Amino acid sequence: MSDVNKNPSESADEVQEYSRIDGESVRFGKGWISGVTGITLSGAGLFTVLCIKFPHVLTMPVLREYYPLPVIRALLHVVLVSGVLFGALSLSLRKRKILGSVAILFALMAGLLGGSQIEVADAAAAKSAGLPSLSLDWFLLNLIFWCAVFIPLERWFALRKEQPIFRHGWRTDLAYFFVSTLAVQWVTIMTMKPAQVLFAWVLDEQWRVSIGKQPLWLQIIEILLLTDFVQYWVHRAFHRVPFLWRFHAIHHSAERMDWLAGSRLHIVDVVVTRGLSYMPLFALGFADAALVGYGIIVTLQATLIHANLRFTFGPFRYWLVTPQFHHWHHSDQDEAIDKNFAVHLPIWDWLFGSYYLPGEQWPASYGVKGDKPPEGFFRQLFWPFKRGGI
Repeated sequence: MSDVNKNPSESADEVQEYSRIDGESVRFGKGWISGVTGITLSGAGLFTVLCIKFPHVLTMPVLREYYPLPVIRALLHVVLVSGVLFGALSLSLRKRKILGSVAILFALMAGLLGGSQIEVADAAAAKSAGLPSLSLDWFLLNLIFWCAVFIPLERWFALRKEQPIFRHGWRTDLAYFFVSTLAVQWVTIMTMKPAQVLFAWVLDEQWRVSIGKQPLWLQIIEILLLTDFVQYWVHRAFHRVPFLWRFHAIHHSAERMDWLAGSRLHIVDVVVTRGLSYMPLFALGFADAALVGYGIIVTLQATLIHANLRFTFGPFRYWLVTPQFHHWHHSDQDEAIDKNFAVHLPIWDWLFGSYYLPGEQWPASYGVKGDKPPEGFFRQLFWPFKRGGI
């Protein structure tokens, strides 16, 4: 097994942080699990009801036509009833009733709005003045998918077995996950629009058309190589330029690594990095299908490399960015500072002198050295702009 420096008191500290919502035990039979389950189910049910009631405001247009409404209504009924039952179980087991009460409150709100029988809003009356919608449905689908994949994996193959699911900082990271997926259409516009304006003059170039007609697999490889090279230097600039570091330090402020930690990104960091990476892709004319294929790859890899997984991937770790490689990038240990900037291929770090991968070892700790950002989404949103910062 990989060499990971252990902190004997870490498990107790994690459990203490884990139980701070209402100060009681999180062990099985104490109402914690049933309360969190109830909140999750009732919250998902309430969000689903809102999506059905306001589809043109809260759902992605590209997904709406694929939803089987009768099936969703049946599942919604089961989810809401289950949320109430789990909430009631938590109320009966737990001295402090906040978890069970919130679960039942969410289900009650969903029921008052119409529950599983809620009517879909009229399309003409629900138009949002031509603006992009918020993607509440995309948030729900992403949360369900990533939880279903990574929570079991991180329980069975954990690098740090003592780290609980609800570890220190999970609320902040969940807020980032919520905002980034909810506003995905807005962020996409902000990252694509500059390229579409600056490179509008190349739209009719024949060489651009030829690039977009290449085999799809070849375009995806070319996109991966090009974006990784651009992102390497953008990422390196965010570390070396003090003005930019204050935004990127938000990402590094996570002191526990798991699949959710990768969501902790300041909006300025996201827009600048994605915007600069997209410019050459748009200018060169890669096909939309190739861009979507690359998008799937980068999303999967970006989530994987932050995960609390002990896999080293053997010799492949020298050719592809893996959790071990990226965990060292997040380490606050002196030898790992400003190392491993690549997103996909370590070759850029090897070529430009920023490669660090010490055998089978993993970092002992993570975070930011020096001036550390505060915890909490809104505090981190404004922290880079505080006086004396930039």
